Amino acid sequence: MFIGEYQHTIDEKGRTAIPSKMRKELGSGAVITRGIDNCLWVFPKKEWTILAEKLSSLPLSDANSRAFSRLMLAGAMEVEFDSQGRALLPGYLRKYAGLNKQTIIAGLYTRLEIWDKQKWQIYKERTEKATSEIAKHMADLGV
Repeated sequence: MFIGEYQHTIDEKGRTAIPSKMRKELGSGAVITRGIDNCLWVFPKKEWTILAEKLSSLPLSDANSRAFSRLMLAGAMEVEFDSQGRALLPGYLRKYAGLNKQTIIAGLYTRLEIWDKQKWQIYKERTEKATSEIAKHMADLGV
C-alpha cells in the first residue's frame, strides 16, 4: 500500500529518488506511464499487469477506449532503480507532466503519482477548496 507525500528533485540526468518505503513495495522495478491530470503514474509490475489486461479487453470499436489505452500503454516504460534508489524518468514523460527540478511523489494505495511541485500545490489548493462538493460526489458513489 502506498500512502504519503514526499518531495524529491530530478537530477541533471532525469533521475529521481523513490522513497525507500515505496521501493520495497515496488521491488526491483516498476512501470511508469502518463497519468491523468498531467502527472506520472508509477505501478508495481503486478498492478500494471492487472490494469494492462483490463485496458486490452476494452472494445477496439470505442474511440475513448482506444484513446485511453494509447495514453496508458504506448506511454508506458519499465524502470529499474539504481543503487541509490533512483529511477530514470524518460524525457517524453517528464515533458508530458511538465516536471521541473522539484517533484512530489504521492502514494495512492496501488500506485504512485509523480507531480511537478508547483502543479501539485495548485492542484491541492483547488481540491481543498472543493472538499464539500467532492464529498457529496463521493457519497453518490457510495464512499
